[in-house]
Amino acid sequence: MTTAADREAFHARLLAIGQERYHDKHPFHTLLHGGRATMTQVRAWVINRYYYQSRIPMKDAALLSRCDDPDLRRAWRSRIEDHDGGLDEGGGIRRWLRLAQAVGLDPAYVASTRGVLPATRFAVDAYVAFVREKPLIEAVASSLTELFAPKIHSERIAGLLAHYAFADDAALAYFRQRLTEAPRDVEFGLAYVLDHADTAEKQDAAAAALTFKTDVLWSQLDALYCAYVTPGLIPPGVWDGEQGVVVRPTAREAAAREAAE
Repeated sequence: MTTAADREAFHARLLAIGQERYHDKHPFHTLLHGGRATMTQVRAWVINRYYYQSRIPMKDAALLSRCDDPDLRRAWRSRIEDHDGGLDEGGGIRRWLRLAQAVGLDPAYVASTRGVLPATRFAVDAYVAFVREKPLIEAVASSLTELFAPKIHSERIAGLLAHYAFADDAALAYFRQRLTEAPRDVEFGLAYVLDHADTAEKQDAAAAALTFKTDVLWSQLDALYCAYVTPGLIPPGVWDGEQGVVVRPTAREAAAREAAE
């Protein structure tokens, strides 16, 4: 059994993983939050990030399907509601599609996931499989990137509002909602991991699970950067910068894109 000191050290170890490896440090986010991303790059991010958003409730359902602890199920099922919402309205997925519309994309095209990069698809599918197949404590620990999410959402809201004409309350509703949802979710998940990682081996496994999740997030941005920033190698069969665009760039956006290219 671990002592209180072990628990505190383990908590610090988890926090250190995020401080070192969370994707807020990725160069793509530097471009996006600093207003230097072109609208093509912003739209590519919206399209690819949607695939991740759409699979989160599937990941959470996979966790619930193998959980025999009713307390854990009761606490965890709100995550599905957060993203799927009700039958007619609400939910993070719908809010993300409002962002897609705000940046000039057809929400139906985004929801089809036809434009998603292969690396995005592979990384997200690997995350869903991880949660479905790994021991429960590792599945829960992989969600603890939410410890670091409020900071990136706050930076994103401020950066998008400062630099992009599409950014308003409706467009950014997803991020504002997560400022309250993520801390609530992670409070339970963190307590669960700290309570149940009661051996050195379990702590190592939980830390590895959180590291894996940071790799999932980072690799998605690597793929975006390679395809739509530099060297600009867009794989065949994915979004080409034109499909699903229903609002064409303004003259200022077009000039910025030409300068970037």
